[in-house]
Amino acid sequence: MTVTQGAEQAQQKTRGNHAGFVRYLINRASGTLVSLLAIVFSAFFIFRVLPGDPVTNLMQEVENPTPELEARLRAEYGLDEPMMIQFWNYLTDLFQGDLGTSIQYNVPVMDLFVDRVGPTVLLGGVAMVLAVFIGYGLGAASAWRHGTRFDRVNVYSALVFFAAPTFLISMLAIIIFSRELRLFPTGRMGSAQTPDEFFPQLLDTVYHLTLPTLTLTLMMYSGYLLTMRAAMLDEMGNDYLTTARAKGLRDAAVRRKHAMRNALLPTTTVVFMSLGNLINGSLITEMIYSWPGLGYMFYQAISVPDYPVLQGLFIIFAGSTVLANLAADILYWFIDPRARKV
Repeated sequence: MTVTQGAEQAQQKTRGNHAGFVRYLINRASGTLVSLLAIVFSAFFIFRVLPGDPVTNLMQEVENPTPELEARLRAEYGLDEPMMIQFWNYLTDLFQGDLGTSIQYNVPVMDLFVDRVGPTVLLGGVAMVLAVFIGYGLGAASAWRHGTRFDRVNVYSALVFFAAPTFLISMLAIIIFSRELRLFPTGRMGSAQTPDEFFPQLLDTVYHLTLPTLTLTLMMYSGYLLTMRAAMLDEMGNDYLTTARAKGLRDAAVRRKHAMRNALLPTTTVVFMSLGNLINGSLITEMIYSWPGLGYMFYQAISVPDYPVLQGLFIIFAGSTVLANLAADILYWFIDPRARKV
């Protein structure tokens, strides 16, 4: 084979990879588009079946309610229009980037999102980082010691936390660490008596963050542990580990530098997909601990019901998960050659 023929074959292979990636991307993106459209349509109708009327509930908080005031409020929020007209207005505003105005707070939903997204990302981000390190570390060690008591304890514990309801773990944590041991507060993000200085505020936030982070980490780490354990068990039968041992490498070095490194490739997409749950993964935890994030705002909006807030948060929660799955699929194409054969 000449140099020219080799170059032509390399170019053909590159063009084939590009064409395959375009087909793969179109296939995944079309499914994502359908999911996003379903989310947009569902966000409007799914909350209209909730009991209660938002304007009626607001009128109960007014000292001197009048029919004229109720009619004005309904007209202001577009609730006096037929359902399909409301749906058309919702679609028109949404495709212009407007999520509507909160009935409960009378401010744009996007402003509420900007105010509340920070606490949610803080709680979810810290918990996810801890869960990844703990889960992957214990998963790799458990697979390396497959069949031992250490492995069984890790797997059984992970399955318990994986199956346990979030509210149950949260309530047990509150009972043990807040009520009995009195180590941590039961909720909120800070104390009113904390001085308005950086370090006191930082320490107070960390103090209030500890218990919900512990709860969320326990709920998340099990998935990472089981994923890493399965990936490590697949790698342990390969010949390159025997070769590494034959070179005189210590067992810990073989596990860390060879087996675990290769096992991380298929598990990387799991972490990437978890980024989509960074916003909505702490929904129940925020509700129980009154953590002032998006999840707690969603809980407060249900009681009204605040349609624009519920619709906007539903789109953000579900949409972020769908887009993160798309990004994980794209990443999977580059890190796993098996995806290129699909």
